[in-house]
Amino acid sequence: MDQDDDDRVAASLAAARRTLRAGVEKSRALGQALARAGPRLEEIQVALPALEAAVRPIRAPRAELAAAGPHIDRAVGPAAAVLKVFDAVHGLEPPLLAPGAADGDLPGYLAVLGRLEEALRFLSDNCGLAAQWLADIVEYLGDRDLADPRFLADLGVTLDELRRPSGDLDGGLLAAALDILEAEFRCLLADHSAPFAMQQHGAAPASVAPCRIPAAAVHKLSLILDSLVANGRQDRCVSAYTEARGSVVSASLRALGLDYLRDPAQDAQALGPAVELWGRHLEFVARSLLESERQLCAKVFGLHKDAASSCFAEVAAQASVLDFLRFGRAVSDAKKDPIKLQRLLEVFDSLNKLRLNFNQLFGGKACAEIQSQTRDLVKLVVDGAVEIFEELIVQVELQRHMPPPVDGGVPRLVTFVVEYCNRLLGEQYRPALGQVLTIHRSWRKEVFNDMMLVDAVLNIVKALEANFEVWSKAYDNATLSYLFMMNTHWHFFKHLKATKLGKILGDVWLREHEQYKEYYLTVFIRESWGALSPLLNREGLILFSKGRATARDLVKQRLKTFNSSFDEMFCRQSSWVIPDKDLREKACNLVVQTIVPCYRSYMQNYGPLVEQEGSSSKYIKYTVDGLEKMLSTLFMPRPRRAGSFQIRHSSGKITGAMTGLHRSASAVK
Repeated sequence: MDQDDDDRVAASLAAARRTLRAGVEKSRALGQALARAGPRLEEIQVALPALEAAVRPIRAPRAELAAAGPHIDRAVGPAAAVLKVFDAVHGLEPPLLAPGAADGDLPGYLAVLGRLEEALRFLSDNCGLAAQWLADIVEYLGDRDLADPRFLADLGVTLDELRRPSGDLDGGLLAAALDILEAEFRCLLADHSAPFAMQQHGAAPASVAPCRIPAAAVHKLSLILDSLVANGRQDRCVSAYTEARGSVVSASLRALGLDYLRDPAQDAQALGPAVELWGRHLEFVARSLLESERQLCAKVFGLHKDAASSCFAEVAAQASVLDFLRFGRAVSDAKKDPIKLQRLLEVFDSLNKLRLNFNQLFGGKACAEIQSQTRDLVKLVVDGAVEIFEELIVQVELQRHMPPPVDGGVPRLVTFVVEYCNRLLGEQYRPALGQVLTIHRSWRKEVFNDMMLVDAVLNIVKALEANFEVWSKAYDNATLSYLFMMNTHWHFFKHLKATKLGKILGDVWLREHEQYKEYYLTVFIRESWGALSPLLNREGLILFSKGRATARDLVKQRLKTFNSSFDEMFCRQSSWVIPDKDLREKACNLVVQTIVPCYRSYMQNYGPLVEQEGSSSKYIKYTVDGLEKMLSTLFMPRPRRAGSFQIRHSSGKITGAMTGLHRSASAVK
């Protein structure tokens, strides 16, 4: 082998060595790379099944994939629309949840809320449909083995969840917005919760109750309520409204001071002020307070009439209407007497004036209890009033056999009945009494008219007039009976003249009583004081020198007799009365004219015969002026004990009800 061959071999060996060395380096680098890639390969191995499932449809035959394309597109389109709307819902969060958004621009807020509701309706209507369409595609792919079964199973579970109804498609956004609206609803009510004062709107019966919340606020309340009711929050709205307005009504009533409703007196006379206050308060409650609340309720609730009705019924319950009705029932349960008739007529008149208001306020089913108790109260009042009225003439007739006043004054029954009947025929009671009698007769299928009422009152007066003669005969002293008849007939004339009852009785009837007064006054003077003047006669009084002593003795005797008779007469009549001031002055003047001139003349002519003696005071007991002053003090009325004049009921029980309860009639001035 020559040198060249050796060189070639050596070169080849060197090249081989270099190649082997390079291979070893590569193997070493590859080993290191494989060592580093091991964990990554394990991750790939774990993810490979899912990746395989994901790419499996791609590996399906092209023709089958092409056939599935239109079906997939039709399912994906609605799903994409649902997703787009869902994204829009989340875009409404800032304007709906911004602080003060509902307060600042309520119409704008409600418009945004309307868009949310519309979007939710779309999602509610279409989410299930879109999911169903996607499920159909999954089923299609599975039937044709175009996708991995495991992938399709997982996808099916997800779609099943989407197809189930869900009320939280917006993540609670609608509920939060409704809470904000509800808070604004309560805030608006609270901002206008001032109590309603009676003096503002309580005088005119026909006045229209004003709405006490500004129209803008009412409009806001109505808009909010419509939105809340549309979203199933009607009960919460009613609760919030009744709580707010009920507190306003309660506060308004507390300012009136209605404690008298809960513990009424049982005495009809004492009930008078409370019944008058009750009527004014009830009118305020019905015509102003509750009517205003009814109008407000109707405006706020709008077309939600059932809710408005139940809501107003709850507010009315806070207005103590049932307490007012229970007070009226307590009046009807009070002790029966003639004054109670006036109280019952006052209660009836108040209820009758408010009849249309009650029908309008409490006509719905929600106010059934108020309706029932009102009807019951009206019946109690009507029956009670008619019973007392029909018994009045019986009461007067039963009084006929009771003793007359011992002082010859006007019987309490007379003063009471005259004033009482005038009141019954006056403007305050006559319309109500006529209606009560008409209603009561209609229940019995009978007819009643106003003249029948007048006749009934006239019969009471005539029955009272018939008592006069019986009473006058009850006196042992005829002179006192004359005084009694004078007083009573004059009272009739004076207190019936120029009155409604007097006009009905007529001038002829009244003049007869005036003439009776004059007649009995004349007889009274003649039979009593007129008998004293003849005692001072001049018979046998001859004043010549030899007859002077005899005349003196006669004058002494006659003065003694006169003084004794005068003292007895004055003492007896000092306890008698003439209640009427004018008649009393006239009677005293007549007594003075009957006695004093005669006494003066007698004393001027014959007084000196007695005055000359030391014992003159035994016979000249009175001066002329002193006698006149004494006679001028006669017949003065004295305070009477209330209730001293009694009446016997048909049951036989004696009570002072007819007159004792009418305190103002105890003395006639």
